[in-house]
Amino acid sequence: MAVKYHRLKNEKNPLLIILSGPSGVGKDAVLSRMKESGYPLYYTVTATTRPRRPGEVDGVDYLFISQEKFAEMIRNGEFLEWANVYGNLYGVPKKPVKQALASSQDVIIKVDVQGATTIKNILPQAVFIFLAPPSVEELYQRLKERKTESTAELELRLRKARQEMESLSLFDYVVVNYRDKVDLAISQIQAIITAEKCRVNQRIINPEVM
Repeated sequence: MAVKYHRLKNEKNPLLIILSGPSGVGKDAVLSRMKESGYPLYYTVTATTRPRRPGEVDGVDYLFISQEKFAEMIRNGEFLEWANVYGNLYGVPKKPVKQALASSQDVIIKVDVQGATTIKNILPQAVFIFLAPPSVEELYQRLKERKTESTAELELRLRKARQEMESLSLFDYVVVNYRDKVDLAISQIQAIITAEKCRVNQRIINPEVM
């Protein structure tokens, strides 16, 4: 039976939630399941220059744009943050995030650790959640099963994952995403959001500083 969610209270102080973690940990799967469940958040769509993978939908999974368009958006200051990740450009468009926060919607943004660091410097009042694998070995298996990287690329991603695991002090929370237990990770993220809504001293996000 589908669960219907009602918007949490304290709408005057919407949350900006940053979900980060190493490549292959399951960030997309977590957010996709949360959307399907109807959990009331504004889910940002990241722009990227990387090729579309099988099954991905433009404007839903990512905004797939050209290098030229991405460069134009950088020049115009249209990104909250952007980065070159394994040779491809990724960026979070600023305008829809500002509009959602201004309309009192809670916003969740998916970024890598580099992007989370950038946003932390701009908006330290955001809620930072690190999605972690049970182990580096498990992460390697997931990346290998994905079959989208060469052996050399797999090794590069694992080295970066180990470095990213050392950045946990940047985050407010860590959630372990076990294999075939994505609903457990989601329930923990939802518990974090509920706890944040119950804080005596609410986090105040000012969209104008973006």
